[in-house]
Amino acid sequence: MISAAQVSLRRWLRRQLAQPLPMRERLEAAVQHDDPAEVRRLLADVPFTREQRRHVDGLLDAWREELSR
Repeated sequence: MISAAQVSLRRWLRRQLAQPLPMRERLEAAVQHDDPAEVRRLLADVPFTREQRRHVDGLLDAWREELSR
């Protein structure tokens, strides 16, 4: 079962993948391979606000926890 956090993160990632980002292909591959650690690494240099960073990190944490179950 997919958690609400995963749904939220995947929706956000899909919106990002629609943008012409230099890391787009790598980000898309990380999502397809269910690799939240790689997504986190790729997003490390994105200039999020503190609130956005906290939200994205929380979603990535939830995704990682869901995978470990």
